[in-house]
Amino acid sequence: MSPTPQHTSSPDLVPVARALISVSDKTGLVDLGKALAARGVEILSTGGSAKALLEAGVPVVEVGAHTGFPEMMDGRVKTLHPRIHGGILARRDLDSHTRAMDEHDIPGIDLVVVNLYPFEATVAQGADFATCIENIDIGGPSLIRGAAKNHDFVAIVTDPSDYAELLAQLDAGDGRTTLAFRRRLAAKAYARTGAYDSAIAAWFAGQLGEEYPHRIGFSGELKQTLRYGENPHQTAAFYTNGETRPGVATAAQLQGKELSYNNLNDTDAAFELVAEFERPAIAIIKHANPCGVAEGTDLHDAYARALACDPVSAFGGIIACNRTLDAATAEEIAKLFAEVVIAPDADEGARRVLAAKKNLRVLLTGAMPDPAAAGLSVKSLSGGYLVQTRDNGRIAAADLKVVTKRVPTAAELADLVFAFRVAKHVKSNAIVYAKGAATVGIGAGQMSRVDSSRIAAWKSADAATAAGLPEPGTRGSVVASDAFFPFADGLIAAAEAGVTAVIQPGGSVRDAEVIAAADERGLAMVFTGMRHFRH
Repeated sequence: MSPTPQHTSSPDLVPVARALISVSDKTGLVDLGKALAARGVEILSTGGSAKALLEAGVPVVEVGAHTGFPEMMDGRVKTLHPRIHGGILARRDLDSHTRAMDEHDIPGIDLVVVNLYPFEATVAQGADFATCIENIDIGGPSLIRGAAKNHDFVAIVTDPSDYAELLAQLDAGDGRTTLAFRRRLAAKAYARTGAYDSAIAAWFAGQLGEEYPHRIGFSGELKQTLRYGENPHQTAAFYTNGETRPGVATAAQLQGKELSYNNLNDTDAAFELVAEFERPAIAIIKHANPCGVAEGTDLHDAYARALACDPVSAFGGIIACNRTLDAATAEEIAKLFAEVVIAPDADEGARRVLAAKKNLRVLLTGAMPDPAAAGLSVKSLSGGYLVQTRDNGRIAAADLKVVTKRVPTAAELADLVFAFRVAKHVKSNAIVYAKGAATVGIGAGQMSRVDSSRIAAWKSADAATAAGLPEPGTRGSVVASDAFFPFADGLIAAAEAGVTAVIQPGGSVRDAEVIAAADERGLAMVFTGMRHFRH
């Protein structure tokens, strides 16, 4: 390990006499170059950046002329030279460094403006292996890390959004930058190279078929600083990871207040749930659990049937649609206090209706997410992370195994598949009663499955009484359980609520007991072989 050189305290104001500019994203490049040149800053540049600046009349010294070596190997080697890195890394307060600069004719570089080859965008476009490899930047990260390390003397700018503040600093400081500014830029620079390396590592692991590599990195870009987290005493922020999956991270907010932490969490849950269905569907979510879900002939029909499941809990909820929102449905939604409406699109009539509800957040995603698509889910624990594949499991009628004497009817079979898809998105232990492709009772998050069965039936009875119906919606319904019934009591509770058919994963040591209970009550029951725990 090399000895640590002794140096004086960090200077505050440092003049910018020479800048190195090498950018892939040329947003604002010409204006920056003109502004720096007007302030007397000498500009070193490379390749396309130099060409763009020269064509705009900005005086530039090409890096090849500065180093005495031309760009070579198809541009792979251009800034990797002691006259560049020495000028960036030299501490101006160390005699040994300044003597080396004088001895080897290395001019100081006070400002580095670099952004990286578009590796993430290249991968997102589906480029082949060789093209992705060529878009791994080598010189750029080296310049960024060197300048960030020596931020006592060098300002490192990696984001065009920082150009304006840089120029404001130079104006306020008579051509100098402050230490506080340089430190903020350095922190941002290391975050950028860290995210870049994480993206490369994740892509490479995928190319090698390593689902869970020895080391894993996660990165994100700040999208929004939130007012608070789940509770007002918690701080929070929303980061995006570059995934293009339609949803809250990619949606355009048409109107309404700023989204909160809970809004974002619940809206994501609602949109992922409603994406499960091919027919027009509505999901109404509260605290990440559905209050009601329904398919219909159109969204208007689906909304009415979803709301009927639990209109009390739907107050202040999230409403998700899997079709373009129309005016008639929007008018019904406007009668309810809702926090967020999310849909792939909304027609002009719907937009006009919802515009009157100024505080209502309206998000448009442009498309629906694919419920069968692969992906990763990450949860933090003290001292680590739990990483798993997204629950993209789906069950069709053809996958079901009938285990009772009675075979479900075609109508029951359709409702069983519907109910199990909803149960996938209900917190465990989950019980979902459904009839006619609409939920009629939902029990979520209980420690006992039989309690979930009873709560769902009780809520269904309350909803029926409030609506003036002669009997609860659970009469003649089907029931879905996200995991097996460990005892017959949960199934018996559902039977007492009036169900005619049951869907569950199976696999309990007491399956025979549960099947016998179903047969005794004339129920049809199918096993999926797939569990959908959700914690």
